[in-house]
Amino acid sequence: MVLALCLALFVQPARAWVYPEHRDIALLAVDSLDAERRAVFDDLWREARAQGGTRLCEYGADTPQGSSPSCIDWAALSAIAGDHSCSAHDMRAVVLDSRWILAVADVAARLKADLARIDVMPPASQTPGGETPIGDMRRRLQSETARAERINALRNADTRLQQADSEYATRARSNTAHFLLPRPSNDTKDVEYAALALGLGSDISAVGVYAWYHLSAMQKASRLAREQLSPEQRRQLTLAMLFDEAFALHFLQDTFAAGHVAGAWGNASQRQGTHDYYNAAGLEAFTWRGTSGSVVLMGDAHMRPVDAQRAATSVRESLEQLLDTAAGKPRAHQQSHTPAAEAEPDGFDVCRNDQLIRRAEGTRIGAESLPLVAEVLRETPIPGLGAGLGAMPRFRSELGAFIGLAGSIDGRVVDGGFVTGQNSAGSLGGVELAFRGGVGLDGVIGEAGDGLVFASIGLRAETPSTSRFVDTGFAQQAGNLAAAIPARAALAARIRMPFYLIPGDLLLLAPLYFFDPERYTAMAVTAGNGGLIPWQAGWATPIGRFQLVAGRELGVAFYGLRGNDRLLAPGDPTQLVELRSTYFDLPILEYRPYRAFASNQSSTVLFQLFVGADVPRSGNVVSPPGLPPVELKTVWSGGLRLVFDWRYYP
Repeated sequence: MVLALCLALFVQPARAWVYPEHRDIALLAVDSLDAERRAVFDDLWREARAQGGTRLCEYGADTPQGSSPSCIDWAALSAIAGDHSCSAHDMRAVVLDSRWILAVADVAARLKADLARIDVMPPASQTPGGETPIGDMRRRLQSETARAERINALRNADTRLQQADSEYATRARSNTAHFLLPRPSNDTKDVEYAALALGLGSDISAVGVYAWYHLSAMQKASRLAREQLSPEQRRQLTLAMLFDEAFALHFLQDTFAAGHVAGAWGNASQRQGTHDYYNAAGLEAFTWRGTSGSVVLMGDAHMRPVDAQRAATSVRESLEQLLDTAAGKPRAHQQSHTPAAEAEPDGFDVCRNDQLIRRAEGTRIGAESLPLVAEVLRETPIPGLGAGLGAMPRFRSELGAFIGLAGSIDGRVVDGGFVTGQNSAGSLGGVELAFRGGVGLDGVIGEAGDGLVFASIGLRAETPSTSRFVDTGFAQQAGNLAAAIPARAALAARIRMPFYLIPGDLLLLAPLYFFDPERYTAMAVTAGNGGLIPWQAGWATPIGRFQLVAGRELGVAFYGLRGNDRLLAPGDPTQLVELRSTYFDLPILEYRPYRAFASNQSSTVLFQLFVGADVPRSGNVVSPPGLPPVELKTVWSGGLRLVFDWRYYP
């Protein structure tokens, strides 16, 4: 259960826009600057690049950049912030010194190309009916096809990102840094909300993190405009300022993602489920500007041109403030000179802090700075209400402890019987009913993942095999006793757990969690998303989900516990044999055509292709008495199982 606990506690990724979407928003913002401000931006970037080296691209907005990039531009920094670094200070080290960040940028470029080929469509449940049943079916199929293609594209990208950046899935932890705090009431004013989001000790949120880092950048910009600095000092301060601003903009962009406007309250399962639902289904929202018109927001991997343009407008407003302040250009609201601002990127850790902390002496935010933040936030969406009347409907993901029931029916082909010489293939059927308990971790990184962990115990019953103990007419008429494998009942148990490289490795390595939890958790996340060699990641299609699961699940049935099963063994004379055996079954491939999730319970129908081995434990002769035990052999089989799985999440 160490695996389940570490995943449930630490792995709750709820990212907003994906890397290429963050970068595209920043590119649009830079490209829409007027000529004077664009010149200021380019000059500042050249100074920063002189300090940072060739890892930084020649142009801050390197629009043509594609796959296998050799450098990182400024626009990409807002994508690296938060998801691939925990502070602007951390981001500088990642961008300038790490070996893996270019691999991350390459994955992002490939993801952008994949997403560009997929239409953004409403979910099938929100697709209007057609004029004819065929038209309705076609429209739903198009929606499900687009959904499946997007899931697979994200699955491939997430797997590669996790391989490049081992902390990718665990970095965000379980705080609300990427979310908007919910409004406490429907009459909450913008000033009151600002105090809620920006005050000392406030729960960390996208607005709070944006304001923290934007004002850090503005304080550095005030020094650039008002102090006599050496070229070296100026380059160092400029790089720190631009990294602070890029880090801030990641969280400003997050405020335009539907799931981050709606999904900020509740437990981890509710936050993630609500986040996922609204990102895909869309959300109507109003902005703080207060106009009567509303906007429809989308979320990560579903960004439309209008979504990018809307977010880019606020990003440009923030960037214009910074550029004007650095250039000493007057504005209606000014950042006061802050000589205490350090020439280092800010180190406020958004991954591990749950609340806003007190800023260092000399850099604390005064009342004159708040209008700067308000100016940028006026076009951002108003978040939904918190728990209570008027709250938006909540959704849950399958994350957390559960209890449940599972029923199955299966048919399998056997290679013969237990007695040596019984080699005629046959078939038999079985049913199983079991009680389950475990931790739902489906979609650890994305919907294509499967980190499900459970153990179950129940009862199993089987029909007699169609193969007989001897191939005679009498045997064919003799019923159960003459079957090569008789009808039996058993106590059945089953366990499921993902693995990193070989089945059971996470269980064996569980002690590592207490010495190096980061490493163990990263391994567990990789396991849940398909393993180190990600051939066990789920594959979505318009008709359901396929997944190779060999080694993740093992079923065991103990036959003969309440009384020995009996069979006839051919010979001279024919012998009546007591039989006890242990049956092992190993699922190989799963197909899940149906899955539904309500507020606290789920139901799933799936098919499993499996192989089995029925290993005899005893073969004592009952009649005639006094004969030695009969030599029995393992029976090998393969078959298909239909499973109905119901879970309740307390």
